Amino acid sequence: MDCPACRGPVVVVEFQRIELDYCTKCLGVWFDAGELELLLERMALDGAALTMDEIMALPAEKVVEKARRCPICGRKMRKVIIGSEPMVLIDVCPRRDGIWFDRGELSQVIGQIRSTEPAGTGKHKHRRVIHFLGEVFKAKG
Repeated sequence: MDCPACRGPVVVVEFQRIELDYCTKCLGVWFDAGELELLLERMALDGAALTMDEIMALPAEKVVEKARRCPICGRKMRKVIIGSEPMVLIDVCPRRDGIWFDRGELSQVIGQIRSTEPAGTGKHKHRRVIHFLGEVFKAKG
């Protein structure tokens, strides 16, 4: 698979039996359908309102950035905004094949989800995952 952002090489990184496609050049990450939900479930963040259905229901954003093609089906992906402060612009396959996060966007979204949890709940559950994201995806958490 080629990176939808830079056409660089993409490698498969496995974490807790979830295979993620990671671009070694631009450091973006591709989630096949269902993998984002699996990651959030394994982090005990599965009630965080970030399912493919909810993302697909978001309106497409009109931006200057060129539309990227889905690495699975080749169709132009939709750009949608998730999260807040900062808002994160992601690319979503119109056929629901997957979601593309540019470098650092995944950690921003997970950080926002974590910040909505009641103080002190589940913090120890996330340390290992946030560390993994930081090491593998050059994310800050």
